[in-house]
Amino acid sequence: MSGDAFLVVGFLLGYLLGSIPFGLVLTKLAGTQDLRSIGSGNIGATNVLRTGRKGLAAATLICDALKGTLAVVISGYYGGPNAAMLAALGAFLGHLFPVWLKFRGGKGVAVYIGVLIGLFWPAALIFCAMWLATALTTRYSSLSALVAAFITPLFLWWFGHPALASLFAVLTMLLFYMHRENIQRLQAGTEGKIGA
Repeated sequence: MSGDAFLVVGFLLGYLLGSIPFGLVLTKLAGTQDLRSIGSGNIGATNVLRTGRKGLAAATLICDALKGTLAVVISGYYGGPNAAMLAALGAFLGHLFPVWLKFRGGKGVAVYIGVLIGLFWPAALIFCAMWLATALTTRYSSLSALVAAFITPLFLWWFGHPALASLFAVLTMLLFYMHRENIQRLQAGTEGKIGA
């Protein structure tokens, strides 16, 4: 299959991998209550942490990140850079809007990191460093993700990756949209802090 022909395959592969709800699967296997009935109701690692199972939350974070990385690496190997970027978009959309869960998924932070690792790993390090610096300063997990995501396209553009910068500008806008309620709580001063 040619690289161009693999573009659609790459996107679909990314979407299907991205839509695997690891948070829901892992918590069900562990016998906890339905993840969608607690906290924010979403399927990401932050909500898994609200079950009190730190190990499950860490496993969810890792699996959600790696499904993005895997989609990018496989698609890049068979279809080249454009297929890898389409797989990244597919994986991100799959996590946000999984077909198996009536298109109600997570907020995308772990998958964002995972596709960054697969496409340009230094940017993933910058994302994590910005997240950590903001979290240590403010103790807001959501704000940390938003700041790190805002910086990422600028970093990619600065380091000469305009196509990746454009892709991650789109992913960042989607990430902000998924965090719209967090943004409202941050503005109102009612957002929960890490460890609170």
